[in-house]
Amino acid sequence: MSASPKPVEKPIEKSGIKPSLTLKRRLNAPPAKVYAAWTNPAQLVRWFGPAGTIEDSVKAELDVRVGGRFRASFTLDGEYHEVGGVYREVTPNEKLVFSWAWHTTPERESLVSVTLKPDGDGTLLTLHHEQFFDQAARDGHERGWSGSLDKLEALFN
Repeated sequence: MSASPKPVEKPIEKSGIKPSLTLKRRLNAPPAKVYAAWTNPAQLVRWFGPAGTIEDSVKAELDVRVGGRFRASFTLDGEYHEVGGVYREVTPNEKLVFSWAWHTTPERESLVSVTLKPDGDGTLLTLHHEQFFDQAARDGHERGWSGSLDKLEALFN
């Protein structure tokens, strides 16, 4: 009886790991005001959307509770964009976790976590977006979130 060859162990391929991104900002407002900017539709429309988003094109519907849905839309470069999801975790003034999927690619669902920590008279915001479809999606969202967070930061300056 001959010994069967040993299987060759392969290293874990990085392609199996979905890309993610983490952005941090210190905002000149207490956590309650920053949380309201994420959870009040009238405030969200003032900063949501990447740089270049047409002013007054942003619309938002938010049902901020676990299991509640959100939908936000905007126009950028003449193109309509709409994203939506479901709130998975809601801790007032501290944390929001929600699914994220564009209306054109609903099968590409990812996950966003927004954490707010008091920092003196301001707030340290950490946005973690994970489970991207691919690196290109991650890079596009990094540009979009950076532009949005720039506008959010400007609201409190």
